[in-house]
Amino acid sequence: MNGRQWIVDAHHHVWDLSVRDQDWITGDELAPLRRTFTLADLEPEARAAGVRATVLVQTIAVPAETPEFLALAHDSDLVAGVVGWCDLTAPDIGDTLSALRELPGGDRLVGIRHQVQGEPDPAWLLRPDVLRGLRAVADAGLVYDLVVRAHQLPATAEAAALLPGLTFVLDHAGKPPVASGELHPWADDLRALAARPNTVCKLSGLVTEADVRSWTVNDLRPYADTVLDAFGPGRLMFGSDWPVCRLAATYAEVVDTARTLTETLTEDERHRVLAATAERVYGL
Repeated sequence: MNGRQWIVDAHHHVWDLSVRDQDWITGDELAPLRRTFTLADLEPEARAAGVRATVLVQTIAVPAETPEFLALAHDSDLVAGVVGWCDLTAPDIGDTLSALRELPGGDRLVGIRHQVQGEPDPAWLLRPDVLRGLRAVADAGLVYDLVVRAHQLPATAEAAALLPGLTFVLDHAGKPPVASGELHPWADDLRALAARPNTVCKLSGLVTEADVRSWTVNDLRPYADTVLDAFGPGRLMFGSDWPVCRLAATYAEVVDTARTLTETLTEDERHRVLAATAERVYGL
C-alpha cells in the first residue's frame, strides 16, 4: 500500500459483556451496543478500509480493563497503542503506571483516560489531586485523552495551561452540538483549548453527535472545518469511535466521511490527519 494511503484509527473500543457489564449502555437508543464487540469483529472492517494500526481506548473505570487491553495488544498486529484507565487521584498512581508498563503488552501503553464527561464538577480536572495525577501521567511519558462535554472545555484549557509538559488529546472534538447545528460557545472554547501548544484533537465521534438517523457530511462539515482551522492537520487525528459509531454509520462510512471532510487538504496534510499525527503523538 502506498505510504500516503494508510490510515491509523486513533480511537476505538472493544468490550466483552461476559467478562463485565458496560453500565453506560442503557436505554433504547444505545440498545444496538448491548452485545460483545471483539478485535475479531473489528479487524476485517479496519483492514478493508486501509487501516494498518489502531489505538484501543478504555471504556469503563475498572482497573482490570487496562491489563486486559494490553494483553490484547500484545497478541495483535493491529492494535499499536492502548489508552487505559487508572485512578488519577490515587497516591500511588506513579507506581500503578510503572506496574502496567511491566505487564505483557505494557510497551503498548500510550495514554490514560477518565470519563470526565460524567463528573458533575465542571472543574474536576483542576482539583489538586487530579492535577497531581496528571503530572504523574506526564512523568511516565504518556499522554492524557480527554473525554469531555462542550461545557467542560474551559476547564480543559486551564488544565492544559497549568501542565505544559503533558500532551492532552481531545476526544470527539469535545462533543459539539452537531444535531442542533449550533457552533457557539463550543467553537470559541475549542479555539481557546487549541491555543495551548500541548493539545491535540481527534476527528472522531461526530456522527453520533449528529442526528444518527439522518446526518449528512454537510451537517458535520462546519465542526470538522472548525477543528481543522483551530488545531491544524499536525494536531488533528482520525478516530472511528467503533463500535459506538455503528449507531449512526458503518466503519467504512466513517472512514469515507473523514476522507471527504479532509479532501481540500494537501496530500501531506491529509496524511497527518489520517495517520501521521497519531503515530507521532502516541509514539506508535
